[in-house]
Amino acid sequence: METADIVVLEWTFSPPDYFEDLIYIKRDDYEMVIDRGKVEAKIKPDVYQKNANIREDLHCALNDRFLGIQLLTHKAYELSKACMYRLHPDGRKDVTLFVESSNVLISVGTVDFIVTDKNGTVVSDLRKDRIKKKNELAELVEKYSRIDATVSSLLKSYQMSINDPNNELVHLYEIRDALSKKFGGETAARDALNISSTQWSRFGQLANNEPLKQGRHRGKFEPLRDATEAELMEARNFARHLVESYLMYLKRMEAGSKRN
Repeated sequence: METADIVVLEWTFSPPDYFEDLIYIKRDDYEMVIDRGKVEAKIKPDVYQKNANIREDLHCALNDRFLGIQLLTHKAYELSKACMYRLHPDGRKDVTLFVESSNVLISVGTVDFIVTDKNGTVVSDLRKDRIKKKNELAELVEKYSRIDATVSSLLKSYQMSINDPNNELVHLYEIRDALSKKFGGETAARDALNISSTQWSRFGQLANNEPLKQGRHRGKFEPLRDATEAELMEARNFARHLVESYLMYLKRMEAGSKRN
């Protein structure tokens, strides 16, 4: 039982299994638990009072985690605004509610496999591996989106590709375009991110030069057709690869600066 007042922020989200497992985050100013459609952050009252923006800051950090996982799942999500209450040692609560805001929800099923060798030893646990990658990517997104505007731009474009499927390839291409501008040209971007010219060109072919209803230059082609699911998956995977590569680039640059 708490022995002093504590400020608690709570969010709800769906799908409730978006993170698949309980996530515990400990920072200097707060502790946060993410589990089964609910997020709870505990903050000392003096910390909350000294930082007028802490509620919005935590919401943005939390949303960054969702955006990071969205890269892997290609699922939209719904995240509420936080409600707040002050928990007293005797169990009383002073509750404050805030206006809700959300994104569109899409649900997609996932099938998991556990691969073992002939002795029954686990060689690959897809669910465990996936959750590990989700957490690692969410950490990178939360960290670098605060200090690098390009990260936020890339994630916004990817999210728009989900929420605006009629223009999916337009939004995914924005990711390649933003990175080209960031590095001062396509060649420099490919070199920095270790992307092959074949991959880069193939993505441009899909977005620009195929008669696709979701493409960038629809006015040049007649008749148009819907992109196949295979084409969309190819484009999504490459766009995701670009974002992940940029996050790893930032991580390498940070590590290099610390060594110098």
